[in-house]
Amino acid sequence: MAQLFTARLQLLLLQAMGFLIGLIGQAARAFSGPKFGSMTAPPVTEPLLLLSGVQLAKLIRQRKVKCIDVIQAYINRIVDVNPLINGIVKYRFEAAKKEAQDVDKKLAEEVEDDATLEKKWPFLGVPLTVKEAFQLQGMPNSSGLVNRRNAISKTDATVVAYLKEAGAIPLGITNCSELCMWYESSNKVYGRSNNPYDLRHIVGGSSGGEGCTLGAACSVIGVGSDIGGSIRMPAFFNGIFGHKPSPGVVSNNGQFPVAKGAQERFQCTGPMCRYAEDLAPMLRVMAGPGIKKLKLDEKVHLKGLKFYWMEHDGGSFLMSKVDRELIQTQKKVVDHLENILGASVQHVKLKQMKYSFQLWVTMMSAKGPDGTEPIKFVDLLSDHGKPISPLWELMKWCLGLSAHTIPAIGLALLEGKIKYSPEKYKKFKAMEESLYKELLEMLGDDGIFLYPSHPTVAPKHHVPLTRPFNFAYTGIFSALGLPVTQCPLGLNARGLPLGIQVVAGPFNDHLTLAVAQYLEKSFGGWVCPGKL
Repeated sequence: MAQLFTARLQLLLLQAMGFLIGLIGQAARAFSGPKFGSMTAPPVTEPLLLLSGVQLAKLIRQRKVKCIDVIQAYINRIVDVNPLINGIVKYRFEAAKKEAQDVDKKLAEEVEDDATLEKKWPFLGVPLTVKEAFQLQGMPNSSGLVNRRNAISKTDATVVAYLKEAGAIPLGITNCSELCMWYESSNKVYGRSNNPYDLRHIVGGSSGGEGCTLGAACSVIGVGSDIGGSIRMPAFFNGIFGHKPSPGVVSNNGQFPVAKGAQERFQCTGPMCRYAEDLAPMLRVMAGPGIKKLKLDEKVHLKGLKFYWMEHDGGSFLMSKVDRELIQTQKKVVDHLENILGASVQHVKLKQMKYSFQLWVTMMSAKGPDGTEPIKFVDLLSDHGKPISPLWELMKWCLGLSAHTIPAIGLALLEGKIKYSPEKYKKFKAMEESLYKELLEMLGDDGIFLYPSHPTVAPKHHVPLTRPFNFAYTGIFSALGLPVTQCPLGLNARGLPLGIQVVAGPFNDHLTLAVAQYLEKSFGGWVCPGKL
């Protein structure tokens, strides 16, 4: 049985390698593209850009800073930096400036104290960016699909509406991978996004435009979505914080593609930001009535938590080995928690983590509670157009004529082969349930699991095509439905962000958010790109 499974996987890998033939041409096009004088985004010189969303809102409410000055500072930064990173794909500057002036006018007329204003508008006047896959009234909502490039949102996604009601001011929408199903944010509608720490490297996906926009200090808070790591990988690659909440806490309404089957439960919308203190207030707003499922008001005694850690998945042949520098960074965190904080820390080996990719596929192919089948990716590619033939699209792509990216075409070709037989599905479903039970027993309501966010730091453009399964380091926790916060841990010797995933038991998001704030204080958090 094991030999048959290995043989089939080898077949899949051989087929996937066929798509890499186009890499030579794609790389050549990349080198013939724009040339950059510097490989990083320029450093921040405006002090307003170095304040958290919470701090900015407080200064605006107290009339110490005008909202229009904050918004203009961010617009200036975007104009300077976005041509390099291509994070924001559609601006709404004029609307944002008008909304900022309305905030200043409102505050000039209001007589309420700061506490009352904070309760009404916790993010009053704070700049916000939104992943293009979410509806933002008047903005495109294509998810990088050429057939949908003229789709304009007539209303706001639920989370966007909540954040606007809390006073946040959207500056624009950010790039994603085609149909949000790849971990490099590039598509035929908006092009490719670049990492602010090294423009030759990827930003991650699918919320990659959001990740690089925040990492480059072109925004301070943002909205992302995650079903396999689409918040956490971009957050890791761009040196920021990203939180995948417990399933069912934050509404997914108003985004495209719409998840179906079991995917509907495991898709999560969550906050992305540069400063850890913004995570909990953002989640409180974004969750709306769902916040009652969490314990965000419960005080966390970090020293009393039980910490567990694992440096890699156990050696799956599908994925890259974890970089030594990431293991060393994780060990520094472990040493700090043990010797400085004085907490209990234990190394563990969860054998079934080796099958992370297979368990994620099991989740993605599962039917919903009502028997609803997941939507086929090839059908999503046909949205707003005629049905497509993946093989024909591959031939067109080789000639530079396809409207789709090679990862999307590859997934459409392989999705039928990746789907497991009933026997294999049953086997991996049992394994998934066993791992879930093991983690639940280990974590309880006072445990934290530390795990790599990815096997490597941000790779160079196109490299993900040769490492398609590496996303399983984040995907496994989507399949298990656990809350996770990606935390930045400084930069490596090449100036690329380091980080770690902080995992807790179901609905114990308050634990991961508290640890995120502690790690930021201990290890420095977000580091401005271009800083000498």
